[in-house]
Amino acid sequence: MRINLTKRDLVNTVYMQLGFSKQISESLIEELLFTIVNNIKIEKKLKLSKFGTFVIRQKKSRIGRNPKTKVATVITSRNVVLFKPSKEFKEFVNLKENG
Repeated sequence: MRINLTKRDLVNTVYMQLGFSKQISESLIEELLFTIVNNIKIEKKLKLSKFGTFVIRQKKSRIGRNPKTKVATVITSRNVVLFKPSKEFKEFVNLKENG
């Protein structure tokens, strides 16, 4: 079973199913991903209907330890992206697992 889905896989899917050229398919995928990432960055939240919601959350700085050396270091504060799947997405995943 394959775990990773690459941009090339998405481009090939658009190319095969919609019949666009590979150049147009690549541009379409690139623009879609850029729009999603840019919107999340600017608005701090993005909701895709029947898919889910992406939210940026600020994590505070904290002290962490290297498990090998036991040396304590400060982990800086940073933004993280959280994803909450929609009800429809969850139902779809559960149907596929059981059927």
